[in-house]
Amino acid sequence: MKTTKSEHLFEKAKKLMPGGVNSPVRAFKSVGANPVFIKRGKGSHILDEDGNEYIDYVMSWGALILGHSNPEVVEAIKNQAELGTSFGACTELEVLMAEKITEAFPSVEVIRMVNSGTEATMSAIRLARAYTGRDIIVKFEGCYHGHFDSFLIKAGSGATTFGIPDSKGIPESLAKNTLIAKYNDIGSVEEIFRNYGETIAAVIVEPVAGNMGVVLPEKGFLKGLREITRKYNSLLIFDEVITGFRVSYKGAQALYDISPDITTFGKIIGGGLPVGAYGGREEIMRLVSPDGPVYQAGTLSGNSLAMAAGFKTLEILSKKAEIYEELDKKAEKLEKGLKESMVHNGIDVVINRIGSMMTMFFTGEKVKDYQSALKSDTSLYALYFKEMLKRGVYLPPSQFEAFFISTAHTDEDIDKTIDKSFEAAQKIRQRARFLLSDSPYQTK
Repeated sequence: MKTTKSEHLFEKAKKLMPGGVNSPVRAFKSVGANPVFIKRGKGSHILDEDGNEYIDYVMSWGALILGHSNPEVVEAIKNQAELGTSFGACTELEVLMAEKITEAFPSVEVIRMVNSGTEATMSAIRLARAYTGRDIIVKFEGCYHGHFDSFLIKAGSGATTFGIPDSKGIPESLAKNTLIAKYNDIGSVEEIFRNYGETIAAVIVEPVAGNMGVVLPEKGFLKGLREITRKYNSLLIFDEVITGFRVSYKGAQALYDISPDITTFGKIIGGGLPVGAYGGREEIMRLVSPDGPVYQAGTLSGNSLAMAAGFKTLEILSKKAEIYEELDKKAEKLEKGLKESMVHNGIDVVINRIGSMMTMFFTGEKVKDYQSALKSDTSLYALYFKEMLKRGVYLPPSQFEAFFISTAHTDEDIDKTIDKSFEAAQKIRQRARFLLSDSPYQTK
């Protein structure tokens, strides 16, 4: 594996950008390595600046459900680029995108396009506070909703303790408007509402957590959130930036039959270009300027390139009902193969999966929340990541992220990945802290 050009670029980048990157996880610090610099991508594969080719399971962090450089999406971008990239004015594409999303998500009656998932979630909580006339937001330990101040909050010392800043630059006075509950623990939410219910504007949650690794909601958890928020006249916000159009065409809220008050979107709806959106019940959304007093604006909101790429992506997804079934089958095959590669080598691993997104946790315990996710052996994941990278498989450079499958991944890709996982597992087995010496698969 050649790394000369990537190493050279990284040294230059470190002088020009914080950590040499424009988003922290790209620095590969979590896996104890230096990043590879990607030059191009096609289908399920990417090529770095040194000419190394990889099967990609990051897929721009889930945005590329149709794979890299999908011909139809590329054509849509080219056609729009010739007409203009951005106008800062109204376009038909914005209307078509709004129609497409609201048709797929019945809970979204009115929608506003923005430029990122962070912008969508920060706008959603501002709107929730305006609608309810309350200040406090409840979020969940381990769930990530972007880098807005109100979300970079960690848990205090108890279930009903106000949060404390998890990043420098966030005033403690602002952090006190965020309360932290435990994901999949409806009791922690009930306790918070018993103490602060009349002052809580909204609960924001990833209906399927994707930012502590993939963690599925346990039976009754999402339903419980819906019941509690209604009881206290608070709003329920679903952050479907990752899950929207990923776990199903109609998102996680359709899978779990829950209707939130506000939903945030990103990733897939941009077809690989920067995008975000938030929407919900009409009576709530009509508070947004210029209809109402909640100000939010953006020079590039609904820009033509992102709308063209996103609309074409949703059009393809909506016309081929079998896509999600095929994605699930591919992901199931990969999940089974990766699990077998670890079991065969006596290494404990738990794989959480829903549809075409999954996470391998290097632990022997069930992962159902942030605390159980933290029990994973991050050093072992780092070893696994590096061994797989050497073998041409590009995985998320962090234990606490998701693998994503695209329609471009082939059976050959999946088979090769599984084969390489067996090789990598054999390589790291002697360094696994929880190696099972009595495993029936143990080799001498």
